[in-house]
Amino acid sequence: MEKDFRKQQNHKENKIENEDQVEGRNSVIELLKSGKDINKLFIQKGEKHGSINEIITLAKKNKVVYTEVEKSKLDKMATTHNHQGVIAIVPPYEYCEVEDILEFAEGKGEKPFILILDGIEDEHNLGSIIRTAECTGVHGIIIPKRRSALVNATTSKTSAGAVQYMKIARVNNLTETIKYLKENDVWIYGTDMDGESFYNQENYTLGVAIVIGSEGFGISRLVKENCDFLVKIPMKGNINSLNASVSAGIVMYEVLNQRKETMILN
Repeated sequence: MEKDFRKQQNHKENKIENEDQVEGRNSVIELLKSGKDINKLFIQKGEKHGSINEIITLAKKNKVVYTEVEKSKLDKMATTHNHQGVIAIVPPYEYCEVEDILEFAEGKGEKPFILILDGIEDEHNLGSIIRTAECTGVHGIIIPKRRSALVNATTSKTSAGAVQYMKIARVNNLTETIKYLKENDVWIYGTDMDGESFYNQENYTLGVAIVIGSEGFGISRLVKENCDFLVKIPMKGNINSLNASVSAGIVMYEVLNQRKETMILN
């Protein structure tokens, strides 16, 4: 498939048109550290304690003007109901192209490590997955434009600011995207309770994309049919399913552990 694949979606479709906001101290600290644009920064009036002082220091260093406002104003603005005394108004999150993720991995001299989320609609789950992905060295996350949570204030706060460092691509068709990844030497591993092997019996040292399905329905049929391997996580209790972010974390750390061993051997 030609390079035009990454440009087939109009760039404007990859952006939410209105301003967005980032809430909570850790999220705003990581936002300031990332150097990304901030349109407005609101800090609660009153005595300043702990990490609020770090936010003020970073804002001054980055020449970000902040306004002190009453707690009641922040309460009205907040969408997460836990703003911790700080809200940043930012441009809409800018999603990347799939090829940007591949180029990022190549630039680091690493085999691609990608996460594909099929039907993760809960913003808290998405945020938790992003946080673990950033910690385990995932080069990028791919989500569908339909039936998926988006990056917003809740996602950002749940990720503890990790979203500022994670490349995320939104695509029209996961199946076509998987085919494109295969053409670029990426093996596709779907997580499924009826998988042929356990997740820790596979080799993840080559280019890999891990597919995580929704908690209610798992991986969609067409996506499952296009996976190279289906893997399962062993279960012993009475409940036969895990939270999607927990499942993702278990497999992501297996990939990280295998790659760390390879790095040590080399």
